[in-house]
Amino acid sequence: MAKRNDVFEALVDLRRRKIPCVLCTVVESKGSSPLKVGAKMVVCEDSCAYGTIGGGAVEHVVQQQARQALADGSGAKLVTHHLTKDLGMCCGGTMSVFMELQVAAPTLYVFGAGHVSMPLCAFATSAGFETCVVDERSDWANSERFPTVASLRCESAVALLEALELPADAYVVVLTHDHALDYELLKAVVGKPLAYLGVIGSQRKGARFRQRLVAEGFDESVAERFQTPMGVDIGAVTAEEIAVSIVAELVRVRRSRESK
Repeated sequence: MAKRNDVFEALVDLRRRKIPCVLCTVVESKGSSPLKVGAKMVVCEDSCAYGTIGGGAVEHVVQQQARQALADGSGAKLVTHHLTKDLGMCCGGTMSVFMELQVAAPTLYVFGAGHVSMPLCAFATSAGFETCVVDERSDWANSERFPTVASLRCESAVALLEALELPADAYVVVLTHDHALDYELLKAVVGKPLAYLGVIGSQRKGARFRQRLVAEGFDESVAERFQTPMGVDIGAVTAEEIAVSIVAELVRVRRSRESK
């Protein structure tokens, strides 16, 4: 747990625990305002706050605005207050606070540790995803091949996926060495709410998988919840190009979700 007056330690700790927060920074202070430019405070959804921007009425109001930003999911914004007119403070002056919503990196689960997965994980990590690779083959799923991933799970992918409680903002890509395994993984996860679900393959493979899902009792709307082929159409051929196209699609989905 971070100390109450250590803003940067708090940010690191909150991100590690995947707790959203708002970083509030005083960027302008005029008149007799007691606030110093550069003063910072981190505000969470509950009553927790780290650091200070001066205390008193102004800090209370900024905390309320920060929690509203968390509730709205709004991004960065600049808020200016007239300390006498808006807050009834006798010191006078104005101050501007820049508020930045801080959310944990979304988790990307990569099922299959093949040749496309290697550049995919490297590019996804650079693009801000926290990656987890799952493959029961230890000679494929190892830190030498995947030095940038947050975690490696060398175990049965189907058993893990059936037991794993995936968050609703999780991204899942299935690109194993076996079509039958791809389908079993898809069947285990397609009914769960996710930010993104994709399976490597052609349009024909996707159509065949959808037909099988419906034949096995899945609703047609559920059977449409996955993307195959994956990726933005850039005419990709090599493993690296395919990885670029998939990460581009993941980023597009993430930015679209953030803008809502």
